[in-house]
Amino acid sequence: MQQLNDILSLIDSYIGSSFWFPYLLVGTGLFFTIYLKFPQIRYFRFAIKVVKGKFDKSDDIGDTSHFQALTTALSGTVGTGNIAGVALAVHIGGPAALFWMLVTAAVGMTTKFVEVTLSHKYREKAEDGSMAGGPMYFMKNKLNMGWLAAIFAVATVLSSFGTGSLPQINSISNTVFSTFGVNKALTGFILAILLAFVIIGGIKRIATVTEKLVPGMALVYFIGAFAVIFFNIENLVPSFISVFADLFTGSAAAGGFLGSSVAFAFNKGVGRGLFSNEAGQGSAPIAHAAAKAHEPVSEGLVAILEPFIDTIVICTITGLVLLSSGVWNEKHQNEFQYADMQILQGSYSDADDSGKNRLYHHIAGIEELPVFSGDLNVENGKITDDISILHARSLAENVTVYKGNDQYTGTVAVEGGNAVVGETQASFWDQLLGTNNDQLVFRGSSLVHSAPLTNIAFTRSFFGESGKYIVTIGLLLFAFSTAISWSYYGDRAMTYLFGSRSVTYYRVVYVVAFFFAAFTDTTIIWTLSGITIALMTIPNLFGLLMLHKDVRGTIRQYWSDFKNEWPEEKTPE
Repeated sequence: MQQLNDILSLIDSYIGSSFWFPYLLVGTGLFFTIYLKFPQIRYFRFAIKVVKGKFDKSDDIGDTSHFQALTTALSGTVGTGNIAGVALAVHIGGPAALFWMLVTAAVGMTTKFVEVTLSHKYREKAEDGSMAGGPMYFMKNKLNMGWLAAIFAVATVLSSFGTGSLPQINSISNTVFSTFGVNKALTGFILAILLAFVIIGGIKRIATVTEKLVPGMALVYFIGAFAVIFFNIENLVPSFISVFADLFTGSAAAGGFLGSSVAFAFNKGVGRGLFSNEAGQGSAPIAHAAAKAHEPVSEGLVAILEPFIDTIVICTITGLVLLSSGVWNEKHQNEFQYADMQILQGSYSDADDSGKNRLYHHIAGIEELPVFSGDLNVENGKITDDISILHARSLAENVTVYKGNDQYTGTVAVEGGNAVVGETQASFWDQLLGTNNDQLVFRGSSLVHSAPLTNIAFTRSFFGESGKYIVTIGLLLFAFSTAISWSYYGDRAMTYLFGSRSVTYYRVVYVVAFFFAAFTDTTIIWTLSGITIALMTIPNLFGLLMLHKDVRGTIRQYWSDFKNEWPEEKTPE
């Protein structure tokens, strides 16, 4: 698994995690924000009226209402990015990463407005009678770049797995396991059946489910989040300050957290912000293209609300939960994931600044420390060799090795700092039935990230240990709804590439992959998602910039027609 993660990380370093990708993303949003004169501010209140259906017409063409399109798109964005993604960003980049998530959302409101407007404008009716739209259609119909449209459509299919299927069920299964002890494969099996039932019905059934699911899951999550924030109210102001205090200096080491640079906070904040609200990725326009509307700008206005709700509201609340509770820089007892673990030669300490600096420089790739290779000796679960273990970007403590449920005595092969345990991996049926007794596992205290970190934070509230149930239920609803919506994005891309008949085969593969991802390493899933996001985003942003004059002309025409049709209404123009 570690070798696979290294390969994926190398690929990701050239695209999604490269130095130029965040600048392209934020720069495009900033360009359109200035070019269109801050539409996310000027049109915000008007967009709420559109969502309410105030300007709908009986002869509008489409499959869903404005509100259903909004909730479908939101269900595709409000997921692990809000719970696990924020925790991962803070874990890697420190509190300042939350600031860059919010910046991404602020300019992303305009990006979402532009991409939805263009996608709705150039949508088509598929051979089965349903509406089909998305960036691939304006690339083909307006830019006459069928090759670019094909690249985007292929990337959308891949991203439906890397964004919508794999990380969602992975976070669900990990959280359900840590909360209730339910076998990960069993969780995946049950939810895969439910997923299949929903997506077989197409966009109309999906929209019917999401319009009820999104408001309900948001309410459950808010109750739990504010219970944490008010329970730790004395830490609220310091938490706010920390988000801005480290912007230009980087986050210093604190507790088990070994520190982070300004560049890392920016990169991870922007990256996780995109994973959260998907502004610029080109996914949400596929859902909005199905909305009933007689012209495209009204649907673009609806899309302005998405990054605001998803990132500025929900992600901010999650960030404050993590910071005010103090769990983000504390070490917690957990089971180590091999792709997140490295074994160093010799003993190191994070009890003083010198030790923390050496470990941070190693993690940041500034000055590498020697790694262990050979057979690691273990007696009654305790490692007897002179080594140190890094897990989740922190120095692990009180490490115990288990084989199944028993403390292990024997050796563990290590190559280049990575434990070689492939021969002890559980079989498919062992994973499904929970009967694996041969798996070697490392347990100890270290930092944790993603959904498990948010899970711990929710226990620091008036609800106590019961708070983790709120996260588990919230994540289950959030992530499952994301998987539902992304199945639709993927099937529209398959429709574009191979026609409507290909959708059935795609759905089968989607559900099967959803199941297997329930018991696949989290770190690998997140790395894969970063790659697939970039593969969609880059061609989409290129297309948007090419059509900047088109979108401005379309907006001007909309307001001109609106004033003639609704002369009594006050417009923001």
